[in-house]
Amino acid sequence: MFTADKEELINSLEKITKPSVLVIGDMAIDEMIYGTTDRMSREAPVLILRHYNTKIILGAASNAANNIASLNNGKVSVIGTYGNDYYAPILLSAFKKSNINTEYMVEDTKRATTVKTRISGSCSQSVTQQIVRIDRETIDPLSKETEEKILEQMEKAIPLHDAVILSDYNIGLLTDRVIKKAIELCKKYNKIIVVDSQKDLDRFQGVTSMTPNQPDSEKFVGFFIKDTETLEKAGKELINKTNADSALITLGGDGMALFEKNGSFVKIPVFNKTDVFDVTGAGDTVVATYTLALAAGLSKKDAAIIGNLAASIVIRYFGCATTTVNVLKSVLEKMDFKSFTIRV
Repeated sequence: MFTADKEELINSLEKITKPSVLVIGDMAIDEMIYGTTDRMSREAPVLILRHYNTKIILGAASNAANNIASLNNGKVSVIGTYGNDYYAPILLSAFKKSNINTEYMVEDTKRATTVKTRISGSCSQSVTQQIVRIDRETIDPLSKETEEKILEQMEKAIPLHDAVILSDYNIGLLTDRVIKKAIELCKKYNKIIVVDSQKDLDRFQGVTSMTPNQPDSEKFVGFFIKDTETLEKAGKELINKTNADSALITLGGDGMALFEKNGSFVKIPVFNKTDVFDVTGAGDTVVATYTLALAAGLSKKDAAIIGNLAASIVIRYFGCATTTVNVLKSVLEKMDFKSFTIRV
């Protein structure tokens, strides 16, 4: 059994504001377009929406950076690509508004700036509902020219940050060369490196930690996680195949499970249960908070607990949301426990 102390957790939260983090991955924005409707078009069997708002949200790897900026007051940089198109300045502007450093970003005129456009509508007698989603993206691997520029930026940036996140949304940024170089540089400069990837987890060898969710873990190991026995088997297999120091598998409503190379296994329950409105981006919140905590010197168990708490807060809001250290403290202070026990 493992016992977490409430006061120790609260006191440790201030530490996560100190480290700086570099996020390398598939940068994107979510464009949310809203309108109202009261009639159908004569031109086609579709609704006519009267536009009333457009909201730009940092998504994909950009959301991980946004979460970090909210937690450590902007000590975060990003490495990714953007195109020579309408949405490029919108992406860069969104980063600037969130106090995220973009000096290492690379323009690629042959790639689109990644945008997920969601068009939603409502009428007087209905709630707002998504009608259609439009994806603008180039999913081909990087060109050799752009790949070289990314590697050059990594050489400059990694020594200047305390931790690195590789955020892979399968849009092409994280080539084998980029992954290998990032891991080599982090080992050379003794940096924390955490991976958040949806598939092909064995491409990431020897990292500090990985944060796959349950479905992606199941795809990787080739069997379903049905109980504690299969969960433990999956975690150990994940560690063995990736040679990672640790793996944090997120289990949705069942919490998280932390596995370490030394064989230890800790299951962390959802201890701040609440109504779930939207799990979009919750994984980015976990990897952001968890990485900051590791870089601040917290144990992997305490880092996982804080990541768990942060995710329980952002899922209360629609879309990709963030939280702050003050909010984390406030929630912990109000929780009714002095300490709680986690099953090992």
